[in-house]
Amino acid sequence: MNKKDLKRFKTALEQKRDAIIATAKKAHWDNMEDTRHGDFVDQASDDNEVHVNLRLLQIDAKLLRAIEAAIERIENGNYGICTICEEEISLARLNAVPWTSVCISCKEKKTA
Repeated sequence: MNKKDLKRFKTALEQKRDAIIATAKKAHWDNMEDTRHGDFVDQASDDNEVHVNLRLLQIDAKLLRAIEAAIERIENGNYGICTICEEEISLARLNAVPWTSVCISCKEKKTA
Protein backbone atom coordinates (compact mmCIF):
# COMPACT_ATOMS: atom_id res chain seq x y z
CA MET A 1 0.00 0.00 0.00
CA ASN A 2 1.34 3.42 -0.89
CA LYS A 3 1.86 6.37 1.47
CA LYS A 4 -1.03 8.32 -0.03
CA ASP A 5 -3.49 5.50 0.78
CA LEU A 6 -2.07 5.13 4.29
CA LYS A 7 -2.45 8.84 4.94
CA ARG A 8 -6.03 8.77 3.62
CA PHE A 9 -6.93 5.81 5.85
CA LYS A 10 -5.28 7.37 8.90
CA THR A 11 -7.19 10.62 8.35
CA ALA A 12 -10.48 8.73 7.93
CA LEU A 13 -9.82 6.67 11.07
CA GLU A 14 -8.95 9.75 13.12
CA GLN A 15 -12.09 11.54 11.91
CA LYS A 16 -14.25 8.52 12.79
CA ARG A 17 -12.60 8.28 16.22
CA ASP A 18 -13.19 11.98 16.92
CA ALA A 19 -16.82 11.74 15.79
CA ILE A 20 -17.48 8.77 18.08
CA ILE A 21 -15.89 10.53 21.04
CA ALA A 22 -17.90 13.70 20.42
CA THR A 23 -21.13 11.74 20.09
CA ALA A 24 -20.46 9.62 23.16
CA LYS A 25 -19.82 12.68 25.28
CA LYS A 26 -23.21 14.22 24.64
CA ALA A 27 -25.78 12.19 22.73
CA HIS A 28 -26.04 9.06 24.87
CA TRP A 29 -26.50 10.96 28.12
CA ASP A 30 -28.72 13.86 27.10
CA ASN A 31 -31.58 14.21 29.54
CA MET A 32 -30.38 11.27 31.64
CA GLU A 33 -29.49 13.22 34.79
CA ASP A 34 -32.72 12.53 36.67
CA THR A 35 -34.30 9.25 35.65
CA ARG A 36 -36.33 8.74 38.85
CA HIS A 37 -39.62 10.48 38.13
CA GLY A 38 -43.13 9.48 37.16
CA ASP A 39 -44.87 6.20 37.91
CA PHE A 40 -43.42 2.69 37.74
CA VAL A 41 -43.98 2.45 33.98
CA ASP A 42 -42.09 5.70 33.40
CA GLN A 43 -39.28 4.55 35.66
CA ALA A 44 -39.09 1.19 33.87
CA SER A 45 -38.96 2.98 30.54
CA ASP A 46 -36.20 5.26 31.85
CA ASP A 47 -34.27 2.25 33.16
CA ASN A 48 -34.54 0.61 29.76
CA GLU A 49 -33.25 3.77 28.10
CA VAL A 50 -30.26 3.81 30.46
CA HIS A 51 -29.47 0.19 29.55
CA VAL A 52 -29.74 0.96 25.83
CA ASN A 53 -27.40 3.94 26.25
CA LEU A 54 -24.91 1.81 28.19
CA ARG A 55 -24.94 -0.78 25.40
CA LEU A 56 -24.39 1.93 22.79
CA LEU A 57 -21.42 3.20 24.79
CA GLN A 58 -20.02 -0.35 24.93
CA ILE A 59 -20.33 -0.66 21.16
CA ASP A 60 -18.66 2.73 20.73
CA ALA A 61 -15.83 1.64 23.06
CA LYS A 62 -15.28 -1.54 21.05
CA LEU A 63 -15.19 0.42 17.80
CA LEU A 64 -12.79 2.96 19.33
CA ARG A 65 -10.42 0.13 20.34
CA ALA A 66 -10.52 -1.22 16.78
CA ILE A 67 -9.85 2.23 15.34
CA GLU A 68 -6.95 2.86 17.72
CA ALA A 69 -5.49 -0.55 16.82
CA ALA A 70 -5.78 0.28 13.10
CA ILE A 71 -4.01 3.62 13.61
CA GLU A 72 -1.29 1.78 15.51
CA ARG A 73 -0.94 -0.71 12.62
CA ILE A 74 -0.51 2.21 10.22
CA GLU A 75 2.22 3.66 12.42
CA ASN A 76 3.90 0.24 12.76
CA GLY A 77 3.82 -0.38 9.02
CA ASN A 78 1.58 -3.44 9.01
CA TYR A 79 -1.79 -1.85 8.17
CA GLY A 80 -3.70 -3.70 5.46
CA ILE A 81 -2.20 -7.07 6.34
CA CYS A 82 -4.56 -9.72 7.71
CA THR A 83 -3.66 -10.61 11.29
CA ILE A 84 -4.74 -14.21 10.71
CA CYS A 85 -3.42 -15.31 7.31
CA GLU A 86 -0.95 -12.41 6.84
CA GLU A 87 -2.20 -11.77 3.30
CA GLU A 88 -3.06 -8.28 2.03
CA ILE A 89 -6.54 -7.02 2.84
CA SER A 90 -8.25 -5.72 -0.30
CA LEU A 91 -8.61 -1.98 -0.73
CA ALA A 92 -12.34 -2.46 -1.23
CA ARG A 93 -12.61 -4.06 2.23
CA LEU A 94 -10.43 -1.37 3.82
CA ASN A 95 -12.53 1.34 2.17
CA ALA A 96 -15.67 -0.26 3.60
CA VAL A 97 -14.24 -1.05 7.06
CA PRO A 98 -10.95 0.82 7.52
CA TRP A 99 -10.51 -0.46 11.10
CA THR A 100 -10.62 -4.12 10.07
CA SER A 101 -7.69 -6.35 10.90
CA VAL A 102 -8.72 -9.37 8.84
CA CYS A 103 -9.32 -10.08 5.18
CA ILE A 104 -12.78 -11.02 3.95
CA SER A 105 -12.06 -14.74 3.67
CA CYS A 106 -10.73 -14.94 7.25
CA LYS A 107 -13.72 -12.93 8.48
CA GLU A 108 -16.09 -15.33 6.73
CA LYS A 109 -14.31 -18.29 8.34
CA LYS A 110 -14.56 -16.63 11.77
CA THR A 111 -18.30 -16.01 11.47
CA ALA A 112 -19.15 -19.35 9.90
